Order: sequence, then structure tokens, then C-alpha cells
Amino acid sequence: MHTFPEIGARLKRAHGHLSGVIDMLEQGRPCMDIVQQLQAVEKAIGNAKKELIKDHIHHCMEETSEGMPREVRNLIKEFQGMTKYL
Repeated sequence: MHTFPEIGARLKRAHGHLSGVIDMLEQGRPCMDIVQQLQAVEKAIGNAKKELIKDHIHHCMEETSEGMPREVRNLIKEFQGMTKYL
């Protein structure tokens, strides 16, 4: 099983920020401040998800394509390169 320490660290930071947002709500902080922090949490979680997907595509497809014809491997490589646009 593949472990994801970097992604775990990202999610732990997002978790800490989310806890801070909850505290902000309980303290009655201005809505603009809360929304900005929620945006940061949402972006952090989205980025962690993208990295997890990209990592899976690269490792899973790499292992699967080893015995396939060259043209198939080339298509897989091209697809893997496209993941930077996720």
C-alpha cells in the first residue's frame, strides 16, 4: 500500500485551519474574515485531492502499462503529463 505523508501533512494543516474557522464563528468574528479562511481551507483540501489523484494516476498506470505495446505506453505517458492541468 502506498503512503502519502505529504498529502497527510496538507490535510492536517487544513484540519487546523478549519478548527480555527470554527473558533472564529464561535467568537463572532466578521463574516469576511471567516469566508476568507474557509476559502483557504477549501483550496487546501482541493489541492490535497488533486495531488492524491495525480499520484495514483502516475503510479497505478505506470505499473499497469509495463507489458503493453509502445503506442499504448506512449498514450499513457501523454495522459500522465496532462495531470499537471488538474
